[in-house]
Amino acid sequence: TKRSSDSYQLHSPQSTLGFLSLRWSTFSLLTELSSQSLQSRFCFSFLSPGKTSFGMSVFNLGNAIMGSGILGLAYAMANTGIVLFLILLTVVACLSAYSIHLLLKSSGIVGIRAYEQLGYRAFGTPGKMAAGIAITLQNIGAMSSYLYIVKYEFPLVIQAFLRVDTPSGEWYLDGNYLVMIVSVCIILPLALMKQLGYLGYTSGFSLSCMVFFLISVCPTYTPISSESHTAYTIPILAFAFVCHPEVLPIYTELRNPTKKKMQHVSNISIAVMYVMYFLAALFGYLTFYDNVEAELLHTYSKVDRYDTLILCVRVAVLTAVTLTVPIVLFPVRRAIQQLFFPNKTFWWPRHIAIAIILLTTINMLVIFAPNILGIFGVIGATSAPCLIFIFPAVFYIRIIPKEEEPMRSAPKILVRADMCIPSTPILTYISTKGVGRSLCFYLKGLYHGKLYFSFFNERVKCSI
Repeated sequence: TKRSSDSYQLHSPQSTLGFLSLRWSTFSLLTELSSQSLQSRFCFSFLSPGKTSFGMSVFNLGNAIMGSGILGLAYAMANTGIVLFLILLTVVACLSAYSIHLLLKSSGIVGIRAYEQLGYRAFGTPGKMAAGIAITLQNIGAMSSYLYIVKYEFPLVIQAFLRVDTPSGEWYLDGNYLVMIVSVCIILPLALMKQLGYLGYTSGFSLSCMVFFLISVCPTYTPISSESHTAYTIPILAFAFVCHPEVLPIYTELRNPTKKKMQHVSNISIAVMYVMYFLAALFGYLTFYDNVEAELLHTYSKVDRYDTLILCVRVAVLTAVTLTVPIVLFPVRRAIQQLFFPNKTFWWPRHIAIAIILLTTINMLVIFAPNILGIFGVIGATSAPCLIFIFPAVFYIRIIPKEEEPMRSAPKILVRADMCIPSTPILTYISTKGVGRSLCFYLKGLYHGKLYFSFFNERVKCSI
């Protein structure tokens, strides 16, 4: 029959050899393509499509940039003057944008979108450890400063709403209880989200609160003389523009990600924050001049603690800094996972445990830290310059091949100049002075909580 004839033809020696040859060549081709696909996926695993829109990415990065640092800029301007402050602010903003460009270019060359892995690619395990430690210190300091504002401002807001002039020990007016309640009820649920892109809406609302703060700060002439403390200016400015640990995670979750698109996200975020920083510092300085305190809201509260506008501004700032904490916690958790669980897949118990441990540690720091200026000074003068200036530059020099860009090429010469800026004698002196004073302030405050500054002779006196 025809069927038996077909069967015979199929099983004839010539047909069998031809069929097996065809199957083997097809299998070899598929194996090669699969191997190339796996290689590509291993080297460029970040090319999986993200889901976060351009606008949400701008909100997330802008929220990462703008935090409690905006409250210390008027103090910095009071100690430098308007012109010098504007120059320093412009320099730090431009260097921050340029270092983001270096990070994105290095990331594109090696196909990595993790700050710690760039450090590993450039210097091996020491580079990975240095990047992870710097990110952890920087972001823990940032979150501590945010929660310190909650600790100090939230009781005053409740006290003003209830018209309580002299608290008599009520638990709801105790900042330590309130900061723990805010951490558990608001920050922890947001910090447990799996992806950073989900926080785009809260970031947009947080930025809106800061815009309201900016609009509400109006200058009035009330000059009062005071001593200058320029040592804190550079650390405060550096602290205010640190967003680099969040850049690569936001890049990963960006929809249709390209280097050019992410650079636009960074440039827009930094430009908007630059304008808001300058206006907030200018208005705060023109209101109180040399009487500006390290935390601007404290100064405004001395004018009229029951003023409706001031209360609304306080609530807006509290909301903004509270919603910023989960954004900043993401890179710290990622750094810890890269350092201690580098080859582990996502696991919800570990994800939750790291967030709880971090928030517990930060709450302990906030309860015992005496002043927000100490946090700004220590973190801003140490880890912030590393993340903004030094690490992106040295990663770029090590990762970009010499064949593509020789060491004497214009980009690498500019990179070396960028890397040397924090090491110039003047900035080193200022930063070191800020570190010494702030470190004594911070550590002694953690130990005893009995410390005060003697600003008139420019040194710290510790009362124990």
